[in-house]
Amino acid sequence: MSPDDALLDWLASVGDDPYAFVLGAFEWGQGILARSAGPEDWQRRVLEAVRDGLPLPAAIKLATASGHGVGKSALCAWLILWAISTRSDTRGYVTANTEAQLKTKTWAELGRWYNLFIAKHLFKLTPTAIYSADRDKERTWRIDMIAWSERNTEAFAGMHNQGRRILVLFDEASAIPDAIWEVSEGALTDADTQIIFAVFGNPTRNSGRFKACFDPDSEWFQTRVDSRTVSFTNKDQIASWLKSYGDDSDFARIRIKGEFPRTGELEFFNAEEVDAAMAREVEPAFGALALGVDVARFGANFSVIYPRRGRDACSIPRRKFQGLSTVDLAAEVSRANRDLRADGIMIDEGGVGGGVVDQVRHMQLHCFGVQFGGKPSGWSETGTDRESYANKRAEMYGSVRAWLKTGALPKDTDLRAQLLSITYTFNNRDQILLTSKEVMMREGKPSPDDLDALACTFAFPLDPKSVRHGGYDVGPQEAPTDYHPYSALGGVESTGAQADYHPHGALN
Repeated sequence: MSPDDALLDWLASVGDDPYAFVLGAFEWGQGILARSAGPEDWQRRVLEAVRDGLPLPAAIKLATASGHGVGKSALCAWLILWAISTRSDTRGYVTANTEAQLKTKTWAELGRWYNLFIAKHLFKLTPTAIYSADRDKERTWRIDMIAWSERNTEAFAGMHNQGRRILVLFDEASAIPDAIWEVSEGALTDADTQIIFAVFGNPTRNSGRFKACFDPDSEWFQTRVDSRTVSFTNKDQIASWLKSYGDDSDFARIRIKGEFPRTGELEFFNAEEVDAAMAREVEPAFGALALGVDVARFGANFSVIYPRRGRDACSIPRRKFQGLSTVDLAAEVSRANRDLRADGIMIDEGGVGGGVVDQVRHMQLHCFGVQFGGKPSGWSETGTDRESYANKRAEMYGSVRAWLKTGALPKDTDLRAQLLSITYTFNNRDQILLTSKEVMMREGKPSPDDLDALACTFAFPLDPKSVRHGGYDVGPQEAPTDYHPYSALGGVESTGAQADYHPHGALN
């Protein structure tokens, strides 16, 4: 018997046992797997659930909700390799919440395990598919990577493979639209066919089809994975999260425990940390003095100029205005800049804010325009926030949240209400996305004018200047009056009164 014949016999023998396949398909304890003896306990349970469901009276449906970094992508790769290599003419497809997730994580992890697979020479892996190396079978024995689109759900329709095997796999399934789920379920209708529908993800939303997989009366085999129970997770990072958010927070439920949030939207700021910052005794603060400016030209909202120096956002009162034009607000910004000798001005330039930015620059004052909807810069003043943010506003708020642990805020009920009204969800890229200001106001929540202004002070790095007032001229200063160009000729006294001076007085 040739080595390939022996290998094919072994693959056939584990066709109904993916756990045995994983144990034998890779050289555990050697090379880059030297520190690993095999799958984690939770991975073993999922693989055994497939084994115990075969042969099939019906489709096997597997749903796994987990915290971060537990090995979801590795399990996806094992299931793909087992499905395609242990039964001829297997067909299937794999998708994820975003094309980037699909290419850089799900498919990249498949590439890693494909390179370790003892039978990889029997299959070809491309950037979009894995298929049989037999040229006569490459169209009928394959699993494709497909990026979803709600405008093109047909790409997921028509998956039938009567009498053989079908694998449908969703990675980060919580963010995959219901329309894709519905079309994919059309593949579950073939009789006498092995059908495995496996979905994985962080439980970021408490609604939708992924959440429904975990309902008490659901037909799905349910697995929840706590990151703390997995051998290779970053326990220091987990401890940091628990310290920041609390063990009972929705953040900990999603990112650590693999549990769904209690509500659709999560509170962004912790009430205890807000209260601690408002009770914190102000210590002498060092560093640059930043002015954050939130612009609201007319209506019930306020325009706010918020000064902050380092950990101190309390000692210098913020300035609030209502109904100012962009020209008038720019004048107030200039006045605050002069009075406080600020090191930098950061203005929300969205909407009418762009007019304030233009007016301030017209006054020969440098300022930073802040686009709340722009891309995050990746900079954090605290240097401790490792979250992924959907836009600049969320990133700045993240910096405020990290700063609260040591910063000082004024005891102000309005500011406290604004902080505790901020909620967030995760977008389909698994990035933090704050509830918009407009939605908040429609829900009767306070407009976060003060908070937006404070957040602007975290927009960009700012250093204190060695020259006065941030290196910019603050306007006319009191000029010396004891000098006169003709005093040496006599007839003019240096009185200090500018009005007594005449350019030709000494010649009269």
